[in-house]
Amino acid sequence: MPTRTDRLLLANAIMGQFISGVATRIFVVSLPTIATALNADILSVSWALIAYQLAGICLSVVFGRLGDIHGRYTIYGLGFAIMTVSFVLCGVAPNAFVLIVFRLVQGLGAAMIASATRVLAMEAVPAGSEGRANGYMTMGFHSGLLIGPPLGGLVIDLLDWRWIFFLMVPMGVAGVVLTVLRARKRRAVVPAGRAPSIDYLGAVLLIALTVMLTLLLDRRSVETLGAKRATVMALLFGAALVGFLAHERRAASPVVNLALFRIRMFTFSVLSLLLIATTISVMSFLMPFYIQDVLGFSASFMGLIFLAAPVFTIGLAAVSGRLTDRIGPRVPASMGVLATMGAFAIGLALRVDSHWILPTLMMALLGVGSGFFNTPNQAAIIGSVPREYRGFATGMVQTIFGISALLGISLGGALLTLAFRYYSGIADATPSAAHPRAFVASMNVAYLACLALMAVALFSSFLRGGTKIEAASLPT
Repeated sequence: MPTRTDRLLLANAIMGQFISGVATRIFVVSLPTIATALNADILSVSWALIAYQLAGICLSVVFGRLGDIHGRYTIYGLGFAIMTVSFVLCGVAPNAFVLIVFRLVQGLGAAMIASATRVLAMEAVPAGSEGRANGYMTMGFHSGLLIGPPLGGLVIDLLDWRWIFFLMVPMGVAGVVLTVLRARKRRAVVPAGRAPSIDYLGAVLLIALTVMLTLLLDRRSVETLGAKRATVMALLFGAALVGFLAHERRAASPVVNLALFRIRMFTFSVLSLLLIATTISVMSFLMPFYIQDVLGFSASFMGLIFLAAPVFTIGLAAVSGRLTDRIGPRVPASMGVLATMGAFAIGLALRVDSHWILPTLMMALLGVGSGFFNTPNQAAIIGSVPREYRGFATGMVQTIFGISALLGISLGGALLTLAFRYYSGIADATPSAAHPRAFVASMNVAYLACLALMAVALFSSFLRGGTKIEAASLPT
């Protein structure tokens, strides 16, 4: 570990988080425009979004483990290069199919970057500053999320949808330049000895599992597959999962070392992240329908309400990081869980005629919660494992975020549908703001279920331990 902060390496890591945040959100606002321009329906174009998410979910852990074994800096720089080229290719895509293919390539580059950003930031700072490093990472990513939608909307209004990709090229080039500059500096010598072998079969099985899980959790994918094929895929997923776990127990150098889950801080931090990210996804999925369709506000006004979350997250991430370095991750992360629970508690009080200040307060508390939770929790996940597994842990963070986003949408949709049919008295009803009282009551039920999950997340956060973050030795 360095005795002084490597500012160039830290800046490079922040750039990776920032470009990932912008790329994640800037494309979403352009979906309707792209569908019209390419003469495609919205479902077809949405596969460009699914392809990007799929690559990130499926490959982050694999690239993280490859970085642990063969050096993560090469993978990180290659990720910037692939994303930069893919921005150009997406910008010149002649039809929806070609755009989907190039977005898949873009997701490949994004997975390479995501598998290394946080661990590179932790390697750039002195020992004991893991919280501060992850605070910078949270700030970088959420800054990208904050800038992406308004930037995308402005570019589409003033220029053309293709420029949302061309605009990203200079950011990608900046990442490549920072990577090259840092690579020219003298770096730490890798200890001599034979590198562990790569668990190719485990990597293939993991990719297959995450692909199937992603498709099963995504409603659009299930509708495309049909009920029979989805059932067959679910059975294949179960069989592949059993085979994967059996293989990883026997592998000499597994891509997912199951022994890591015997590390208390790592396991309970992973569980907390899964629950928190899932419930936040539920709120992010339901809230736009409530603000626009029930309260009747415009999309632009809703966008202003949603700005509250990233603003508070960015403002509190560094504070939470420094607090983590002083007292450990349990207290600040648990504070974040409590703030998020406060947001859902307000959600229980929403009615068909509620003032806009209530959803705004919910988003603000969500931002406070993310600001306090994400930094210490991710620092705990990555910092608690042996150093030779930090890339794997970083990839695990990205995979959990991706799966939780889809899981939250599926859970929110299922809860809303079941409750709506009960409150509307129509057995086969589809949730709609045309029945506002039934819709809002159903949304309250979904938020109540999220509160129950949050209580489990709070318990898990306390169980992680209150000590400062230290790399554990690999359990035997």
